[in-house]
Amino acid sequence: MITVALVDDQALMRAGFRALLDAEDGIEVVGEAPDGERGVELVRARVPDIALIDVQMPVMTGIEATRRIAADPALAAVRVVILTNYGLDEYVFEALRAGASGFLLKDTEPADLLQAIEVVARGEALLSPSVTRTLIGEFVSRPPDRTTAPGLECLTRREREVTALAARGLTNEEIAAHMVISPFTAKTHISRAMTKLGARDRAQLVVFAYESGLVTARGGG
Repeated sequence: MITVALVDDQALMRAGFRALLDAEDGIEVVGEAPDGERGVELVRARVPDIALIDVQMPVMTGIEATRRIAADPALAAVRVVILTNYGLDEYVFEALRAGASGFLLKDTEPADLLQAIEVVARGEALLSPSVTRTLIGEFVSRPPDRTTAPGLECLTRREREVTALAARGLTNEEIAAHMVISPFTAKTHISRAMTKLGARDRAQLVVFAYESGLVTARGGG
């Protein structure tokens, strides 16, 4: 059973998501909250598998709520998915930095929402290659922020290589083909890199790769 918490200031939006999710076998909505502060309280009380959190809310934004959830060791297993009306904007980038596993547009098709919840519940980032490449387009326009990014010295050469390829939007299968290794080995390298860097998931790994300068606008890495 996948448990989900809904955090959105629009009651109608929460009701729509709840009706959809409760009708699905294997998914249970364990609570709702109308703002970020109460959302964090809800997540701490119920520890759901997934928290669907609106990016812009009163009292506390979804970004700050995500940051607090990601920073709480007791909530390490909770995956945050940001809900937004606006697509890939600055709020979404900040949410990914704060620890979100991905984002969904509020007008997402019901089938896509259900698939997204299953993807995140498996521990994967909700970032398709196309979305990752859009993220890349934003990050490459900014100078690397090496003052906040963790150091590269903790990664092996192989781990740096797979991290750079993941940051360019390649799937595990594409990374495996590029490096002439098995998809399982590619996944293992990525998992080790995430562990060393303290990245919650692939989304955080992409953020790290660009903020550290591992990958640049010239495609280096």
